[in-house]
Amino acid sequence: MELGYQKIDQYDGQCVSELAAHYREIIRLLGEDPDREGLLKSPERVAKAMLFCTGGYDQDPEAILRSAIFHEDYKQMVVVKDIEIYSLCEHHMLPFFGKAHVAYIPNGTIVGLSKIARVVEAYARRLQVQERLTQQIKDCIQHTLSPIGVAVVIEAQHMCMSMRGVQKQNSVTTTSDFTGAFMNDPKTREEFMHIIGVRLH
Repeated sequence: MELGYQKIDQYDGQCVSELAAHYREIIRLLGEDPDREGLLKSPERVAKAMLFCTGGYDQDPEAILRSAIFHEDYKQMVVVKDIEIYSLCEHHMLPFFGKAHVAYIPNGTIVGLSKIARVVEAYARRLQVQERLTQQIKDCIQHTLSPIGVAVVIEAQHMCMSMRGVQKQNSVTTTSDFTGAFMNDPKTREEFMHIIGVRLH
């Protein structure tokens, strides 16, 4: 038995084929030869890459949370910070990437910590804008867990600003959204911001 890495593709064959045909034509329209050796398999590779990067459409974030809810009498802040995000800007379909910081205050139920990161991933792996991504994460946790409050902050760099257009390589975009205690109680919000080490201007 051979040990080591085994690649397993789980893509819809027809979808890959149709996407690849379009990418082949894009390559031609860009002025390249899609039959050149280095590009022969690129349409299929790009098709699979795009399906992977938009795999969040096949996931139900609320179901992810509901799969690991536990009853606990804990009513202090729970913070999961520095969750890596990789997404695609829907305006130019170029990547934006950074970190998400998520907190909630339980109201009789807690959720498995990995599920929060999975919710972030499910929404990030779609065509997105950072503002909507922030709000979707907040709304999902608030609606599913009914906590005392939810806080979400995302810091990201956008390649549509770095490698094209204004070409500002070091710019970072920060978005935030809050519910409940995080919105209504400045001390609670300040504690969260202190924990994650972000200062909003």
